[in-house]
Amino acid sequence: GTPRRVTRRTPPNPPNPYRVTAGRLWYEWKLFDDLRPMCEVPMLAKGILTGEGAKKCLEHGCDGIIVSNHGGRAIDYGPSSLEVLEEVVQAVDGRVPVLIDSGFRRGSDALKALALGADGVCFGRASRWGLGAFGEEGAQKVLEILNAELRQAMAAAGVSSIAKIDRSIVKTNFP
Repeated sequence: GTPRRVTRRTPPNPPNPYRVTAGRLWYEWKLFDDLRPMCEVPMLAKGILTGEGAKKCLEHGCDGIIVSNHGGRAIDYGPSSLEVLEEVVQAVDGRVPVLIDSGFRRGSDALKALALGADGVCFGRASRWGLGAFGEEGAQKVLEILNAELRQAMAAAGVSSIAKIDRSIVKTNFP
């Protein structure tokens, strides 16, 4: 006869209240408050798109904020990160660093974000491309290229240092 197929059953994992599942894509601030005492590194909140949300982050002791629409994949009609950056920066008023991501591909993109008040720009996708193509050296090369592009954009804007980048180099009130 045909050999019987043997399957090995693994015991179910104990319930994990912090596990991300499709049905639990949004957490309440209680989760952040519960995790905060256990975390020995800075905790940043990602996905903040309003000044009100930024203030809530401060109330709960976030060490930083990442303005992000998660690449626009979550809500196709939602605002871009760059559109809401100034509102978030104003709400935070320098109390914690404000980073930004979602759609940044060039050094000139970073210049715009820094001019609108971001303390830093995340280039996750670009660095992953470099990592995937050439490993650690590829990721490093991508960051070097982005830095060179930023310096070139700064020179074109007449800005000699990152500290001198300000709002005057970008225009947002188009007709």
